[in-house]
Amino acid sequence: MSDTSRILPPSEVARFTRALPFWMSFLLPPVAVFGAYHGGWTVILLPLMTWYLFSALDAVIGTDRDNADLATGEDHLSLYRAVTIAWVPVQFVTLFGLLWYVPQAAHLGTWERLGLFFGVGVITGTIGINYSHELMHQKSHFERWLGDILLAMVLYSHFRSEHLVVHHRYVGTPRDPVTARYGEGFYRFFPRVLWQCLVSSFRGERARLQRGNRPAYDRTNPFWRYATLQGFMLLLAFLLAGWAGIGFFLLQAVVAIWQLELVNYVEHYGLTRKHLGDGRYEHVKPHHSWNSDQKTSNWLLINLQRHSDHHYKPDRRYPVLQTYGPDAAPQLPFGYPVMTMLAMVPPLWRRVMNPRVQAWRSRHYPDVADWSAYDSAANPQPR
Repeated sequence: MSDTSRILPPSEVARFTRALPFWMSFLLPPVAVFGAYHGGWTVILLPLMTWYLFSALDAVIGTDRDNADLATGEDHLSLYRAVTIAWVPVQFVTLFGLLWYVPQAAHLGTWERLGLFFGVGVITGTIGINYSHELMHQKSHFERWLGDILLAMVLYSHFRSEHLVVHHRYVGTPRDPVTARYGEGFYRFFPRVLWQCLVSSFRGERARLQRGNRPAYDRTNPFWRYATLQGFMLLLAFLLAGWAGIGFFLLQAVVAIWQLELVNYVEHYGLTRKHLGDGRYEHVKPHHSWNSDQKTSNWLLINLQRHSDHHYKPDRRYPVLQTYGPDAAPQLPFGYPVMTMLAMVPPLWRRVMNPRVQAWRSRHYPDVADWSAYDSAANPQPR
């Protein structure tokens, strides 16, 4: 465990041994194949590994507060960039290979097949959607397309528009659906964001097109691309395994979306930007996202838990994301694997997190006496 922060020079960031741990996600597809071949209890290895194993490793290995030098350039990050690019064909082959194999595998019973694709959804959500998030933030059209392909594999393509056009602009305000409100349990949050994010993402793209005097149905609206890619994925699932293929494909997609929204729930729970009057809000700062320094889960999630810096500087690639101390950003007590499990037990979640939100409010906004409008998202819509 590192108790103090070091600034890592670009030469050290570029070292093979420093980049290698971020490739550990590639251990998961062989586990899925192993489960499909052997059946039985092995079909639950994927959730056991991503949830419980990494929670245990976080507890043993601890935190990492080292930060890459901000002068680290793209030429030092090729090994990290390759992680997210290489994952796309690996996930595609794993998902559709299993969709072809599992329905005809006589040694697998119904519950084994369902359990296996539940686990597949855990990795297409925990890894696939997370990597798509990194890819969609890049300037490269190639990387953005790869992000779109990953999202199409879980039927959540509009997440790109919602995230880039809505979430980053309006996080911590009433216009952002995925800023979880103080006191809002996950089981209220989840159905709310499923609908609101779809609507807000389309409205965001429509508004963008209207600013260029183009209609919502213009060919440059990415929703045409989203529909085409998702339609292709569904067609391929049907061609490989018929209606069973569609069913298993939908199962893993639902699980993946659930995994994503659990993370979304954790990332900004109760953290709101101060309303300055007349629909104006303060700028996004590191203290508007929860931060976590857990080393092992940050390897698995490519530093997603350094979320405070991601929102502060969203153009930074994941190896360069900075971590902050408690004076600058609120700290989660555990990494995302534990926190997402806590989120599924609302009374326990509130017991752990509500006092932390209240402490955050006292630290950063001692002048705000009434938080009711923030808690109910009743403040004016941002201009």
